[in-house]
Amino acid sequence: MSENPIENTQEQQPAENLATLRPDNTLWGGRSLQGICAKGCGRSNCQLNTFDYLADVPGNAETTDLVEVQFKNTRKGYYRNDNHLPLVKGDIVAVEASPGHDIGTVTLTGQLVPLQMKKIYMKPGTEIKRIYRKARPVDMEKYHEAKAREHDTMIRSRQIANELKLEMKIGDVEYQGDGNKAIFTCALR
Repeated sequence: MSENPIENTQEQQPAENLATLRPDNTLWGGRSLQGICAKGCGRSNCQLNTFDYLADVPGNAETTDLVEVQFKNTRKGYYRNDNHLPLVKGDIVAVEASPGHDIGTVTLTGQLVPLQMKKIYMKPGTEIKRIYRKARPVDMEKYHEAKAREHDTMIRSRQIANELKLEMKIGDVEYQGDGNKAIFTCALR
């Protein structure tokens, strides 16, 4: 073997072994991050991303049946996992709504969920709805159909508000996962 470190390629590890691919095909880790758990790190392109620093603690998810679920943009809710589904951050779930059901993404499980609920001053007697199931293909189909109607509904609602000379600006429309209900986000002018 050569004493020159540049010529000695047998001792060097290939770059693929120093870092691993995340689910979104970007590199995670490297020599400086070896041994650090990335389980609590979700994709941080969500506006309300929560880092779960307890994700690698054994039994953390089983400590509570409460789950944080995020919907489109900045709407989050807290739900009970009464069916004891094995949920992890990023799972798409069907949750109880009034009326029908909604589709959202799990953003937090385990011991941090009650702390988050406390942080938003959720009252102890507040009714907590439940998670029905992980989203099925038929649920996702209905969800995508409802989502496709959002832009047209927003344009039409802006026209109606303008015709009625209402002093409001409609900024967004979000249909519930089953398409039964629309949520309008607006501001007064």
